[in-house]
Order: sequence, then structure tokens, then C-alpha cells
Amino acid sequence: MKTVLAIRHVAFEDLDAFAPVLAERGYAVRYLEAGYDDLAALDPSTDDLLVILGGPIGVYEDDAYPFIHDELRVLRARLDAGRPTLGLCLGCQMIARALGARVYPGGRKEIGWKPLALTEAGRESSLAAFAGGVPVLHWHGDTFDLPEGAELLASTDLYPHQAFSWGEHALALQFHVETTARGLERWFIGHACEIGQTSGLSVPALRADTARYAADAAALGRRCFAAWLDRVGL
Repeated sequence: MKTVLAIRHVAFEDLDAFAPVLAERGYAVRYLEAGYDDLAALDPSTDDLLVILGGPIGVYEDDAYPFIHDELRVLRARLDAGRPTLGLCLGCQMIARALGARVYPGGRKEIGWKPLALTEAGRESSLAAFAGGVPVLHWHGDTFDLPEGAELLASTDLYPHQAFSWGEHALALQFHVETTARGLERWFIGHACEIGQTSGLSVPALRADTARYAADAAALGRRCFAAWLDRVGL
């Protein structure tokens, strides 16, 4: 049985639109809950694919969340072994730090739907379907330096480092293309405090933009995910 391990930091941020792609390819998905399950005991080489999902904490908050040390050790071992690894939002920042790059507050929230600016490498990558300007969901306030040896794939006006690849087997996306409109209703509840504390944001406005953009973004996200799986031989 082909397997995927997804490390989840909050219950409502899961594989969502990516799950059917994996099911169609015959993969069994299991979740480990960061801060609850024992990541220190994890064998990083066991699963065919490791996905690090998003969450509301900072990678640099390891004093408050000691499991981050174990998660980073798993990631570094996985990356060094050349095993397929995908990071989404917090997962992207985890990969950056595991590779020795600095992760830090960006000074401004980037929450909502906006298009990506793909680099030349990005237009030739599995993200190529987003070159046409379809907006994707952004939900972060942290950023990171580009790790040594990484290839920048995408930027926005607020955050120049939005996606990168590292070698042939690791992909890190700070934005969300794994979400669906239905799945995001859970985010609007789970992130209610952050939405309420961020100037210019509201659930009705986010829901309206989600109704406008989510279906196209999820369809392209599934296409890009499938293209990346093909690239890494999965």
C-alpha cells in the first residue's frame, strides 16, 4: 500500500482538495496531530510522501511549542534522504527553517484572495497553471528567507517569497491551493479571532471572495498537485 503522512497543526487545515488526487492514485492517507502525537518516534523514511500542513503558530515559537524541534528534525532527515516532501503555509516555513533559513514575522497580514507572480522557474514548474492570474488564498503573517540552494517559484507584492522548490523532491508553498469553499467554512470558525482582529477583514467578505475564486483555484490546485506528484515519481 502506498502511503501519505500529513502532519496537521489544527484539525480544520487538512488535505481537502488534494485528498481525491491521492485517492485516485491509490494512496492511503494518515494524519499525525502536532503537539499530541509523538513526532520524535516518527521514522521519516517510511511513507512515500510527507505533507506538512498549515497552522496559526510561528516556526520560531519553539519555546512555547517544543514539538517544533521534533518536526524540524523529521523534516531535515526527510529532505536529506531525498524523499518527496510538500509544505503548505506553516509547512512551507517549516521546510525553510529545516534548511537553515530564517523565518520571522512579516509585519503585515496577508489574508485573502490574490494572484501569484510566477518566476521563470515557476512558469516551468508544476505551478504553471497559475501563470494566468487565477487568485489563490493567502493566510499568513510570517515570512522567510530563501534557503540556500532553493529555487524561487512565486511572489506577491507583499511577500516576495511565496513558493520554492529544493532539489527534485521538495516543494514549499506559503499560499493555499489545497482548500475548497466548503472546507473554508471551518477556517472561518477556527480563525474567527484572527479575522476579527485584522483590519479590513470580515467573514462575509472572505466568503464572497471564496465563492468567486475557490472553485477555479481548487481545480488548478489539484492539477498542479498531480503534476508535482508526476515529477517526483508518485
